[in-house]
Amino acid sequence: MINADIQIIKRTDVTDAKFSILIPSWNNLDYLRLCIESIRKNSFYKHQIIVHINEGKDGSREWIEQQLDVDYTVSNKNIGVCYALNVGRGLVGTDYILYLNDDMYVCPNWDKELLDEIKIIGHDYFFLSSTAIEPVHSSNCAILKDYGSDIGSFKEELLLKEFDSLPFNDWSGATWPPNVVHTKVWDLVGGYSSEFSPGMYSDPDFSMKLWVLGIRLFKGVSKSRAYHFGSKSTQRIVKNNGYYQFIMKWGMTSSVLTKYYLKRGDRYNGLLEAPNLSLYIRIKNKVKQMGAIFHRVKIS
Repeated sequence: MINADIQIIKRTDVTDAKFSILIPSWNNLDYLRLCIESIRKNSFYKHQIIVHINEGKDGSREWIEQQLDVDYTVSNKNIGVCYALNVGRGLVGTDYILYLNDDMYVCPNWDKELLDEIKIIGHDYFFLSSTAIEPVHSSNCAILKDYGSDIGSFKEELLLKEFDSLPFNDWSGATWPPNVVHTKVWDLVGGYSSEFSPGMYSDPDFSMKLWVLGIRLFKGVSKSRAYHFGSKSTQRIVKNNGYYQFIMKWGMTSSVLTKYYLKRGDRYNGLLEAPNLSLYIRIKNKVKQMGAIFHRVKIS
């Protein structure tokens, strides 16, 4: 029970908008402001921006009220990422839902590169991610380059000068934001799973739901780039035990999904195929499941 009054404010005309950009935010005004400014400044196309304000005790609620080109929802308590995204879904007015963290700064033409890729694909059953540039390396599908670890040290001018010259390839295994799916695909899998609230491991869970649906095109687009300051909200939150929740729900660890199913971080090589897991991996998954049962993880 989230016990939070939720307001839903629709103000924009989405005519000609390409993406509906969902941005959950929790008392993170400075980063949220920079994120939205980057969308306005660096996007090639018009988009619908939808922000969910959790609490808004830092002035973000008052600020978002003044942004007349932004639709938004507000909860008086922090309802977490999963509920925030699903609440925002009610305002979506385009064919594509794009999830973006509020501590991200999108680089020029980030959206054009994604939409160009969608046009090449020619159907709606895909999951695409932009490529993150990060000051601290979080995975093998991000570019390591330090343009500042916070807003005070952010080297925006240098980032804009260099971002498209940093070497990288299209990669397999789209999972993390910025990511985009067709709205009908979002609805088919029911958006983000609320049992993972406030949100830890909800990203691989969403990817697994897409896999079960039958999607095999998981692609990270190298030319679409966003700078990620890194976990400015998750450092503050009381986390759910998503590791064991994922195992209980899917019968495998999230690392098995990302390594053997999605091949996350490998050079992109077309549609994925269901892996033939070794006996060792299958036994390991069973052992991990037993461990999850021992921890009495609640998944529903």
